[in-house]
Amino acid sequence: MITQVLLTDMYQLTMMQGLFIQQKHRIRCVFDRFYRTNPFQGAYTVVAGLEQVIEYVKGLHFSEEDIAYLRTTGVFTEPFLEYLRTFRFTGTIYAAPEGSVVFPGEVLLRVEAAKDEAILMETALSMFLNHESLIATKARRIRSVIGRDGVAEFGMRRAQGTSAAVQGARAAFIGGFDSTSDVYSAALYGMRPVGTMAHSWVMSFPTEVDAFRAYAEQYADNLVFLVDTYNTLHKGVPAAIQVFQEIRDSRGGTMPSLYGIRLDSGDLAYLSIEARKLLDAEGFEEAIIFATNDLDEYKIADLKQQGAAINSWGVGTKLITADESPALGGVYKLAGQWEENVFIPAMKFSDNIEKVTNPGKKKVLRLINARNGKLIGDLICLDHETIDTTQDYVFKNPLYPWKQTLLKANTFIVQDLLVPIFVEGELVYEVPTLSQVKAYGEAQIQLLWPEFLRLRRAPEVKVNISEELHQLKSELLLEKVGEPS
Repeated sequence: MITQVLLTDMYQLTMMQGLFIQQKHRIRCVFDRFYRTNPFQGAYTVVAGLEQVIEYVKGLHFSEEDIAYLRTTGVFTEPFLEYLRTFRFTGTIYAAPEGSVVFPGEVLLRVEAAKDEAILMETALSMFLNHESLIATKARRIRSVIGRDGVAEFGMRRAQGTSAAVQGARAAFIGGFDSTSDVYSAALYGMRPVGTMAHSWVMSFPTEVDAFRAYAEQYADNLVFLVDTYNTLHKGVPAAIQVFQEIRDSRGGTMPSLYGIRLDSGDLAYLSIEARKLLDAEGFEEAIIFATNDLDEYKIADLKQQGAAINSWGVGTKLITADESPALGGVYKLAGQWEENVFIPAMKFSDNIEKVTNPGKKKVLRLINARNGKLIGDLICLDHETIDTTQDYVFKNPLYPWKQTLLKANTFIVQDLLVPIFVEGELVYEVPTLSQVKAYGEAQIQLLWPEFLRLRRAPEVKVNISEELHQLKSELLLEKVGEPS
């Protein structure tokens, strides 16, 4: 069977073979995964996709079919193919847990492994984490706008392939959504599947009243009627009210816990306001008004500003396709390697200053205000560095020393963003349930002040590098500048 080990770019495999021939394939090294800019011009990104990474790493091996296929390419030597028969991941991975709120430049996943192992993993790790983090971030932006309203992921039919639909629904849940229309994802991940009816259902009956009545006979506890097939306010809503009245009479004056109408076209603000008046006038104040129709965070924000009476939302196309930011620019770079048992930091140089990487084996320390639980900022530092919270600490950017904050002793908390996932090839991380991940994500977003949740022109969260890391980076830059051109 062909396995996911081939879920990689060809040059990863050719580099592996080149290193194998040079006998450099087992050199121990450190790679960092991070991204350079937030998607959607926002202030943060939500981490998702780690569970898929874990499953990929656990199953990382070359099957006989994999090796047979590689042989047909004519690129790989028999000694190398023979070596692949025993290939396994034996390294160590630290990562930010799913649901974490993170920022540009931060190490979000650190791989310490033999170089051929670390190289092979790059493409798949990037694919899993880039896509799911992108969708989770979009979902969180939508959730931040709708507040406590209900929201369901409705994007499967517009998703760009099966994995985009399935993993996208999961990522949306991590980002704060309540449910999904995707039954497969719901079954796979334990989410709640939801749905109402399509216009074809209404059009299958002589009248809307007939359609709603037939639906109510079968689904008495899920009475959400689609009311815009013909004329929303003059036909659809009155028909729904008529059937609601019949149900209320048959139940001795009570209604199911979930009932209401769905709007899928037209001026959603106006229609929802007028529909609310009609429903309330007949005593159906608890009826929900559920809206769909190419919604995203901007349109929902506008509808709320216009006073729309919508209290439940279905978001599809613009969520599942990450409308506005089609890709998250996550990258994976070598940060150092061991040569004769000595660790040698490494960094990428570039004429573009934003592409110059941070060298060394690093971690991220998160500084939190102990009084209000809000984020002060994050510090990218070398792995051995610590901060003593019992002493005053100056949180600053070495490049801009005048931009500093004095943190008084015992007024702040320091947390490690990265946690161990694999240690020497063994999984040491207790993978949380999806509900636990979602709860963690809800707690993470509470770290941010409201201004960081703005859809447009949000300020940047403070992310500094330590003095020691800055010094190391400066030394390597000077060494590079001093080389003859």
